[in-house]
Amino acid sequence: MIATFMTFNIQSCHNYHTREIDIDLMAETIQSSRAEIIGLNEVYGADPDQAEEIAKRLGYPYHYFGQAIIHRDRPYGNAIISKLPWKEIETIPIPDPVRDTDEYYESRVVIRARFEKPDFTLITTHFGLAKSEQVNAMRTVLSLLDEVKTPIVLMGDFNMVPDDAKIRPLFERLHITYNPKIPSFPSVSPQRRIDYIFVSPDIEVIAAAIVSAVASDHLPHLAVLNIPE
Repeated sequence: MIATFMTFNIQSCHNYHTREIDIDLMAETIQSSRAEIIGLNEVYGADPDQAEEIAKRLGYPYHYFGQAIIHRDRPYGNAIISKLPWKEIETIPIPDPVRDTDEYYESRVVIRARFEKPDFTLITTHFGLAKSEQVNAMRTVLSLLDEVKTPIVLMGDFNMVPDDAKIRPLFERLHITYNPKIPSFPSVSPQRRIDYIFVSPDIEVIAAAIVSAVASDHLPHLAVLNIPE
């Protein structure tokens, strides 16, 4: 099966230029790329449910929100939107680091979705900025990779550049879908790559790109993948 995947940190649907909430812009950015399965970061899950609102605008029947924290009295975390149905989906918490430094961190989560036709697993996440948090997040993701027996698509905002030693295990275990030297952040005059789509070796990468669409503070990352049937 050939499908187009996207990872996109939508910054709570803030329009980068106006700083206003602009759900229409986020949906239009996704729609113009023809992405079919989308992982979103920095999403509010109520008042409104931003993933649900984007899915409605796209006409996509499936959406799921995974709460990481309560932020400004609203659930906040990651989400998946899809044209294709999953047979199971869950939110997995990343253990908080020990509070032994002044580093700022937020509780983080991973969303794991198992699709059936074809059989593959999608993992989407958003790593934090604190080193201790990144270490815990990497341990959680690597443990999930050990558990999964299907083809894997792993994507998200990892907040680490390619030469950061903490992200190297993913480069060793999986295939990166697009040149890691191409930056994705900030969206205006991007300087560094922190958004990635990784795949297991049994998935063929047909095409990939960092999309030059300034909607939020991150550029979307797109990959056209051939999932084995």
